[in-house]
Amino acid sequence: MESTTPLAADLPSSWNTSDLLLRRLADEPDAVMFVRKLPEGGYRDITCAEFHRDVVRTAKGLIAAGVRPGDSVAVMSATRIEWTIVDFAVFFAGAVTVPVYETSSPYQTGWILEDSSCAVGIAGTSGNEAVMAQGAPDAPLQLFTLDEGGLERLWELGEGVSDEALESARSSRTLDDVATVVYTSGTTGRPKGCEITHRNMSVVAVNASEFLSEFLKAPEAKSIMFLPLAHILARCVQLVCVDRGIPLLHSASAADLVDDMAAFQPTFLLAVPRVFEKIYAQAEKRAGSGRAGRVFAAASDTAVEYSKAESPSLALRLKHGIFDRLVYRKVRAVFGGHVTHTVSGASPLSPRLAHFFRGAGIPVLEGYGLTESTAPLSVNQPGRMKIGTVGLPMPGTSIRIAEDGEILARGAGVFKAYRNSPEATEAAFQDGWFATGDLGKIDDEGFLTVTGRKKELIVTAGGKNVAPAPLEERIRENSIVDQAVLFGEGRPFVTALIALDPEGLSRWSTETLGHELTPEQACEDERVLAHLQSSVDYANELVSRAEQVRKFTVTSEVFDEASGRLSPSLKLKRNIVVKDFEPVIEELYRS
Repeated sequence: MESTTPLAADLPSSWNTSDLLLRRLADEPDAVMFVRKLPEGGYRDITCAEFHRDVVRTAKGLIAAGVRPGDSVAVMSATRIEWTIVDFAVFFAGAVTVPVYETSSPYQTGWILEDSSCAVGIAGTSGNEAVMAQGAPDAPLQLFTLDEGGLERLWELGEGVSDEALESARSSRTLDDVATVVYTSGTTGRPKGCEITHRNMSVVAVNASEFLSEFLKAPEAKSIMFLPLAHILARCVQLVCVDRGIPLLHSASAADLVDDMAAFQPTFLLAVPRVFEKIYAQAEKRAGSGRAGRVFAAASDTAVEYSKAESPSLALRLKHGIFDRLVYRKVRAVFGGHVTHTVSGASPLSPRLAHFFRGAGIPVLEGYGLTESTAPLSVNQPGRMKIGTVGLPMPGTSIRIAEDGEILARGAGVFKAYRNSPEATEAAFQDGWFATGDLGKIDDEGFLTVTGRKKELIVTAGGKNVAPAPLEERIRENSIVDQAVLFGEGRPFVTALIALDPEGLSRWSTETLGHELTPEQACEDERVLAHLQSSVDYANELVSRAEQVRKFTVTSEVFDEASGRLSPSLKLKRNIVVKDFEPVIEELYRS
């Protein structure tokens, strides 16, 4: 089965990503391009002309620091406007941006700096600077730290660089040259550097604008970026905003997001499933027990029913209208009250949550992609949306399902190569198609559904293939569950490890048991275990008996980036979980 969407827009082959900014500058120099959050409070508009001025000054500084066309410049910083200034400055200097996640260790950072041959690094903080310096102790790495006047130092350095020299460097790159080397977040093994071209970045951006034009081309469109700019998806969406002239606010972290949404009132948002899960859990917690809790539960069920209904009955419409005044408008207010659409990626979102938010007036457009595809390979569209799928191929993209169920792709966003690894590059392609490593299926209308990860397939001792993701997703729908991880490779049956969500557990235990349980207490509480068993039973409905979870155990330990169990893009690192919980897993098969 194959699904294709024709290219909707193209660019001159002599262009590069910097030309998108120059085109916007020529059209609307005084239009607001970014909004800066001020340390003392409040916000300040940054026009296209002001942003371009800072990009030019920074690019000249990079050239003065010795950066030449084709050289690599590393950036390790939290999401902030300066990250974006540096990114475009690197393009103007004809160089290659190499993002480094803030959570990367000195060892990981050192590998990236060495593999990408970086001689200049931009650090956000003194802590980032220390990690970069420690990672490359023997390399002649010039470091500029944003919190310590790094941009200003570059501006001073670049004062003697002429406009002609800058334009010569900028125009030396074309669409087919490498724009950025993005290292995979590494759920397993050492990260590989994906060489992503200017064509990949720019053509994907302009086609995303066409594909999602209903909200990206709205006159009042504006958005907030809080995801790490080290992730290619965040930079892709940011580039869409630059191309379309959509004002963008950088939010320092997910912790600041709610306050920033209330103040800035975005019209659309890029997020990850965990954000939606947290917002729903907090809304449920605020409702509490008693009458308000029952109202929220009924409103939740009604939103899901309304979303699923092709033609809602009069009674359902009336009930939905009542809950809209009582509940849904409050949920929309968390997003600032003006969000018309959200885009979710990185991992699957529970279908029930997707139905809830759509029923509450905040459609979640799930998409799918990888670093190697410059993020979006497919996405649902407003008006053409199937919850449970990841939508239709992006313009200029073809998706095919191989005989073994693997998702194959080719098109505008598919990367050039893995840096310094021709063997890995060759292995990644099958007759010109990029092998994603994910499993999926395509329906009769061309919509793609991701069913699991090829390398994560569990093969039991009986030879049964089990895709863990769908079962884990269902277990995670329980509000007291943070993560669920299935095991069973070479074993007689499938088991699961369930990590508790402290906030969800606190609310549930207070309402259901009459007193609050700690995660440690909950791990041994029979009532909690029975509650979790119901979620395991619900998940088991998806599969045959041979694929079902026979046993599970519960942990109070945390699953996050700091523990090493989640990647910076919040994907589960199964190999780390298996290693950390090896004795626990063994006990499941002994008892």
